[in-house]
Amino acid sequence: MPSILNADLHCHSVVSDGTLTPEALAERAAGNGVELWALTDHDEIGGQHRARAAAHAQGMKYLTGAEVSVTFAGESVHIVGLGFDADAAALRQGLLATRSGREARAREMSDGLTRVGIEGAYEGALKFVGNPELISRTHFARFLVESGVCKDTYEVFRKYLTEGKPGYVPHRWATLRDAVRWITEAGGIAVVAHPGRYRFTANEEYALFSEFKLHGGRAIEVVTGSHTPAEYVEYADKALEFGFAASRGSDFHSPGESHTDLGKLPWLPGALTPVWELLEDRIQ
Repeated sequence: MPSILNADLHCHSVVSDGTLTPEALAERAAGNGVELWALTDHDEIGGQHRARAAAHAQGMKYLTGAEVSVTFAGESVHIVGLGFDADAAALRQGLLATRSGREARAREMSDGLTRVGIEGAYEGALKFVGNPELISRTHFARFLVESGVCKDTYEVFRKYLTEGKPGYVPHRWATLRDAVRWITEAGGIAVVAHPGRYRFTANEEYALFSEFKLHGGRAIEVVTGSHTPAEYVEYADKALEFGFAASRGSDFHSPGESHTDLGKLPWLPGALTPVWELLEDRIQ
């Protein structure tokens, strides 16, 4: 695969917290010129076979994907897995265990919102997902927008769903070691997703990248929907410093919510090794 490639290796469908089906995402990606695509639902690979078939129907190459929730230094960190065997038993079991705490957490979030006068948040959020195993803050945000409590999901997170706000409940996810192991033992490559989003000190970020590499992680997202142009440069430098390959992905969730559309990202900065060059034998 060429180094200059319209690859979008991070997005979400209705299987987790996106609003489009895998088929609709594939159509949108192809319409925007994506050549290599991956669906990376949160802690779930149930949409992989549909996504691959849809990608091929649209003339795109495909990589299997998932975004695994991890707790590191007290923060939630996301690790994208690419190019793994979607039928690997250990990976499936690990993701199931990671999902298992979501329903209890969601009920606690609803209780917190009830205490500030917002009733029925759990049931309202569930309408947007249908499966308690996959319920997330994003589904609560959509309910609060639909109910008129906030004008958009950004306002919801700012007022209700971040640390110190009424609907925030922390959750212990997988360990960094386990997430990387599940991905690599299934034949894939682990990628630190959107590193610019985490509220780490310089020392904590260094520890994250160092431990990630120690466990077998091989890439970081450099160009992604939540990074600024300055962060493209910053994390290109980090990739070179740590010897990581670079990934590129919009983190697209919904036409009405996402800042960056599928395939509408800048190219990776020069001198980097694109992650897809390490995955040529896994591209389908």
